[in-house]
Amino acid sequence: MKGHLNQTRKEELLRLCRDMIRVRSLSGEEAGVSEILQDFFLAHRITDLTTDRYGNLIVRLPGSLPGKKVLFDGHMDTVPVQYPEKWTHDPFGAEIEDGILYGRGTADMKCALSAMAAALVYYYEDAKGQFPGELILAGIVQEEFFEGIASREVSKAVEPDYVIIGEASGLNLKIGQRGRAELVLETYGVPAHSSNPDKGVNAVYQICRVIEKIRALSAPEHPFLGKGILELTDIKSFPYPGASVLPEYARATYDRRLLPGESPESVLAPIQEILKDLSNQDPSFQGEISYARGEKTCFTGEMISGERFFPAWLKNQEDPDVQAVLKTLSQHGFHPAISKYSFCTNGSHYAGERGIPTLGMGPSREEIAHTIDEHCALEEIYQAAEIYCLMAEALLPL
Repeated sequence: MKGHLNQTRKEELLRLCRDMIRVRSLSGEEAGVSEILQDFFLAHRITDLTTDRYGNLIVRLPGSLPGKKVLFDGHMDTVPVQYPEKWTHDPFGAEIEDGILYGRGTADMKCALSAMAAALVYYYEDAKGQFPGELILAGIVQEEFFEGIASREVSKAVEPDYVIIGEASGLNLKIGQRGRAELVLETYGVPAHSSNPDKGVNAVYQICRVIEKIRALSAPEHPFLGKGILELTDIKSFPYPGASVLPEYARATYDRRLLPGESPESVLAPIQEILKDLSNQDPSFQGEISYARGEKTCFTGEMISGERFFPAWLKNQEDPDVQAVLKTLSQHGFHPAISKYSFCTNGSHYAGERGIPTLGMGPSREEIAHTIDEHCALEEIYQAAEIYCLMAEALLPL
């Protein structure tokens, strides 16, 4: 098979992975990882490397024959290490014990990103460039801050026909995920001294009225992806602390898990109806619902921002491309189960927003991401690289 890992290739892949883990790369600080990846490709004489305004790294390996484009997507950022003293291994030491590699980003998702980079290089070298279509690697920034926003730049530049998301899957094939939205509920009151509450309107009492009605809403449910959860995550008031004054403003945040077919408008509609009814019943009531927005500076200096609405997506497992991947993997001894991601990924953009056929496959497991002593088995890293080669072969048939 193209891209088979001999011992020399395994050692090179492991070096790449460990080098990336040793570099801290929080959202907005991914430049070091990007440089390591670029050096790896340049060492293999792959020179079509570009960095966009956000800092996403795009590497293109075109075949000599006409065909489709397969994009391999892996993010370069990680979450912080909150309690390094609780780790039994240095979070940035890339230490190996009993065939397990430890460090921040091993599961989420520098091991997968390394395996993708190696797979594309080895596939390209073994094929001597003689294959249809184009293989593309995208090293994405700011995914941990908000999924899919930076990927919009990549899909616009590349226009892929297929996308492979490298998030941890236990080397199983993921065909979908619930989406995620962050809703902001706000109510407005009239300040007054707390000794004369009748002179004002307490915004906290107002928001409590809405919260109780929201709790009575029935969340939608999907037979494969599960429940479209709507859960209160925080509540704040102003002024705080409120010394002898009625709060004039209250703000609550909700985490909403999205299902296929739900739009920004449809998710807000039932809450907007609640606000409308309360306003009709009580002229003093003022409230609104919206989506939170995120804004952060990239390592390039560019500001990235967006609304926190990341759609769900789901692929039909009977689709020809899914079956082609399963057949090719099976022929080489890999028999992945078909399942879904429990968390949100860049697939929210590629599949949820753009409708591009998207699959997920990665080493390690979802529940290990973001944890103390995050880790990944070496054998899974090597297997992931070979699986990515086989996925490329299945999606770019001669």
